[in-house]
Amino acid sequence: MKKYQDHYFKRAKKDNYAARSVYKLQEIDKRFKIFRQGQTVIDLGAAPGSWTQWAARKVGPKGRVLGVDLQSTVTVFEENVTFMQEDVFSDSPELLAAMEPLLPFDLVISDMAPKTTGVKFADQANSLELCEKAFEIAAKHLKKGGHFVVKNFEGPDTKAYIDSLRPYFDSVKVFKPKSSRAESKETFIVGLGFKGVEG
Repeated sequence: MKKYQDHYFKRAKKDNYAARSVYKLQEIDKRFKIFRQGQTVIDLGAAPGSWTQWAARKVGPKGRVLGVDLQSTVTVFEENVTFMQEDVFSDSPELLAAMEPLLPFDLVISDMAPKTTGVKFADQANSLELCEKAFEIAAKHLKKGGHFVVKNFEGPDTKAYIDSLRPYFDSVKVFKPKSSRAESKETFIVGLGFKGVEG
């Protein structure tokens, strides 16, 4: 396992990314083609910032990426990035002001994970709650035709969550990147082609 971790860890260092998790997003994009030049993107749970870095490069200088996390980061981002240390669910005036010029987003991505307790069912339940909250943000702020990516610790309620998303997207896919650890319960749920929310 150590050799496996070292491969992605070293590669991230060499490629100047803040964390190895960037390769998960790259695999998701390769499979589902979620990025294009000029998009506006919000990255939930962005620290230390590798997803934000990749997104910034993919959307290019005319695109914009807003990264939000409870934790700060020392990562230096490109000019098309705004990083905020905020609770993304708080609707703080500062956060809403940063979001306003970017709305509606073309892409809502979330690598959020709960603080793990070691109790499998608790961790899964806490992960699912973050998934539900991430979709609340997408439901409010995602452009029709936009895409949604959210990390989930697979558990007994995962299928019901995926089924709950289906009415709102053209298709909903589940993807486990090769760069996820084999023993990890982590998967990514990808909603493609947002249809909007009635009412």
